[in-house]
Amino acid sequence: MKNAIVVGVVAACLSFVGGIAVADKVHDWHDIDGVHKHVVEAINELDRARAANHYDMQGHGAKAEEHLHAAERELHEAIDTIRAER
Repeated sequence: MKNAIVVGVVAACLSFVGGIAVADKVHDWHDIDGVHKHVVEAINELDRARAANHYDMQGHGAKAEEHLHAAERELHEAIDTIRAER
């Protein structure tokens, strides 16, 4: 069950990032900032879930965390880019 939650969180975050990649030019960086905050919340929630369960779900928890951190970095860079273009 918890593995399904982790997979769901990762899938949601990656779909946000994918949507950003193919979307029209963003006119308001606040939208992406909101997504960035959700990804950071997902990272924190994943950390709590992994600590509470005392196991790594055969490496899937670590991989999910890796992907979430990659999404967080990309979103941060996207926000910086949009701010610089204004």
